[in-house]
Amino acid sequence: MPDLLLELRSEEIPARMQRRAAEDLRKLVTDALVERGFLYEGAKAFATPRRLALHVAGLPPRGEAVREERRGPRVGAPDAAVQGFLKSAGLSSLDQATTVTDPKKGEFYLAVIERPGRETLDVLAEILPGIIKSFPWPKSMRWGAASAQAGSLRWVRPLQSIVATFGPETETPETVPFSVDGIAAGTVTVGHRFLAPEPFEVRRFDDYAQALERADVILDADRRKDIILHDAKDLAFARGLDLVEDEGLLEEVAGLVERPVVLMGSFEERFLEIPAEAIRATIRANQKCFVLRKSGSEELAPAFLLVSNLIASDGGAAITAGNERVVRARLSDAKFFWETDKATKLEDRLPKLDTIVFHEKLGTQGERVARIAGLARRIASAIDFQLDPDLVERAARLAKADLVTEMVGEFPELQGLMGRKYATLQGEDPRVAAAIEEHYKPLGPSDRVPTEIVSIAVAMADKLDVLAGFWSIDEKPTGSKDPFGLRRAALGVIRLILENGLRLPLLDGPIWDAFDEQPGKLAVVMDLSGDGSHVGAGIEETDVLVDPRAKDLLAFLADRLKVYLRDQGARHDLIDAVFALPGQDDLLMVVRRVEALGEFLGTDDGRNLLAGYKRAANILRIEEKKDGRAYDEAPDAALAASGQPEERALAEALAAAREEASAAVAAEDFSGAMRALSRLRAPVDAFFEKVTVNADDPALRRNRLLLLNALRAATREVADFSRIEG
Repeated sequence: MPDLLLELRSEEIPARMQRRAAEDLRKLVTDALVERGFLYEGAKAFATPRRLALHVAGLPPRGEAVREERRGPRVGAPDAAVQGFLKSAGLSSLDQATTVTDPKKGEFYLAVIERPGRETLDVLAEILPGIIKSFPWPKSMRWGAASAQAGSLRWVRPLQSIVATFGPETETPETVPFSVDGIAAGTVTVGHRFLAPEPFEVRRFDDYAQALERADVILDADRRKDIILHDAKDLAFARGLDLVEDEGLLEEVAGLVERPVVLMGSFEERFLEIPAEAIRATIRANQKCFVLRKSGSEELAPAFLLVSNLIASDGGAAITAGNERVVRARLSDAKFFWETDKATKLEDRLPKLDTIVFHEKLGTQGERVARIAGLARRIASAIDFQLDPDLVERAARLAKADLVTEMVGEFPELQGLMGRKYATLQGEDPRVAAAIEEHYKPLGPSDRVPTEIVSIAVAMADKLDVLAGFWSIDEKPTGSKDPFGLRRAALGVIRLILENGLRLPLLDGPIWDAFDEQPGKLAVVMDLSGDGSHVGAGIEETDVLVDPRAKDLLAFLADRLKVYLRDQGARHDLIDAVFALPGQDDLLMVVRRVEALGEFLGTDDGRNLLAGYKRAANILRIEEKKDGRAYDEAPDAALAASGQPEERALAEALAAAREEASAAVAAEDFSGAMRALSRLRAPVDAFFEKVTVNADDPALRRNRLLLLNALRAATREVADFSRIEG
């Protein structure tokens, strides 16, 4: 079977774009082929700093012929319908169609469309130019004289050549005949820019990959990564050192070189006085180099590893010396920042935060710190009333102070970490110092969650302030856009609560408090009880309403909770069923209910009770619509007792199950509540088997419908079963 080889060679592609671009190229080409009926055996894309390449194996030499029957209008249909049919089928007259008789629908026209299979080479020449012209680079550019013309080619960097060949292994492949903005597809490429710049011809993928390697280009990015990592570990071991591995840096460096060569440089011992994280950030950010540890120790060594793109004639001595000069200069800057920052206490930096605008509608960083401090005090008191709230407020006040240090100004990724170091140096309580670093956590789904209460309180206050702030100015995430990281903040709140096992009702607690801390008072304030117990300053009790923004934020947290639990295997409909009950803002209890409900519905009793509930709910819905009234009162126990045995048994079972389930829920024994409901299975099954709900006697019919409503009410002790699928 023939193969396709495609190479798009350009100036240097940013490392961060290469993986995605290779995958986009593979998907765009293969999707276009499959859409046209051309199946293939396999496809793999590659990226180096100067090229994207694609190999599609096992394509047919030509597509299969297509025979399609297209049904038209009835015989005698209006002329407009007939003309539309002829146009869509590609016919010039009805003489080219046939007439078919349907016993039920009468006679209608039928067109038989036959298309011969197309040559794959022609199809490739048709689809590749469009893919190249519309390639989805995050950023792209025009260049040269053609850039003045509208619609000229845009590429991440100037595109220099295209290789496109198609053919079987046993024959000389053909060049796919197309061009893009004057760049014609051919069979000639070049190797490494400096080590092998001479052009050479390629035919098929196997020849191409081998020829590139001879020309000092390693095509596969994963192989480049393996070479770098292996050589780095070997070189470090030979010097009695350990490599500090860094997957992100390894991925980036592999995208900067086509022929990786690992070299070791060094710097003076005096720079080790700088915190290790600052040394690593300096060397990583400025020189894309790896740091080293002394063997068997966490202490950094005065050495680093760099990755060159050259096999130098002097063994890399000049390259290493040049990197050492730059590293030395950067570390000198970092040492100056470190010494300068230590001379000023964190609290003395706080006035500078008042000069930094966090958001034009939400005030400065200084104002935000004041909000976080007040909110953190309240959260800490709700978690542990014995904790000193002044300690929590101190941590919150200092949490953002390192943002105006020299070190964090140069390396923003060190925010929090440097604050902890400065706080420790100035003798702050260890819990305060830890909270300064940890209040940003968790930054993502795999990041560590703080476990100390001071850190938890400040971290939650930080995230809830962001959420309430942007909710208060109606700047919520839309679609895939989330410029302020609000989804991440919501997930952080959820993980802080769940992974620390916190009992923390949100709506009448931290969410309300977070809105209350925002600039100005809420125009609409929250009152869960309806008795005026939560009244904003300057608001009369008669004005008190439920704040829709607070409820909307809780709904947003519920949506994030669904995503979090779904990733752990929970069902989203069970979360909906629990959240549909009033007052469900204690996320830990929501999760425990969901877990118990999931276990219950996994049993025969649970599945059958759900089926019985849905049958009851359907009957009630139909009869309530027909009667124009709701059957939502309690059933007549005496009337049920005088009815059929199954009717009496269900009434008794419902009363007992609801009382037991309610008591279990009040005791937060959700498994016990499910066990209580499970005892309804047999009487519900027997009731539907033996009892006619729509009895001729109106009083009996009404009471039986009320029994079904009692079943609906009993299940609502644990969840809204109407939200459960299945």
